[in-house]
Amino acid sequence: MTFTRTPESAAPHRSRRTRKLVVHYLEMVVAMAVGMVALHPVWELVLGAFGAGAVLDRTEPMALVMATNMTIGMTLVMRWRRHGWRACAEMGAAMYLPFVVLFVPLWAGLLSPGGLMLWGHVLMLVAMAGVMALRPSEYAHC
Repeated sequence: MTFTRTPESAAPHRSRRTRKLVVHYLEMVVAMAVGMVALHPVWELVLGAFGAGAVLDRTEPMALVMATNMTIGMTLVMRWRRHGWRACAEMGAAMYLPFVVLFVPLWAGLLSPGGLMLWGHVLMLVAMAGVMALRPSEYAHC
């Protein structure tokens, strides 16, 4: 006997899966914010100790440090949720790629440093949702 899901029984399953995806997405965003806030002083301390604190005054290194801090926080949550390294790497790429792509319009004078930070974060959130959309079962299982 084969069980086939009727449209009535599929709807609760979809809404439960959607809720899990949204909750997981929000968990990652919170983890990124915590990583950003918690790790930035560490960078300032370490770079300052080597006399290189001014590096963080430049837009590109600051954006990459920020993406690193957010990736570390997000990866810790993902590993705690038992995600594999591949999923962590894909999500990490979604964190860095928007900033790296936006360096080109920044260097061409088409984007301000503030614009890079704003649009880098907006595109990062979209890229993260895209990664989750590619493998919903990876992120809805938690």
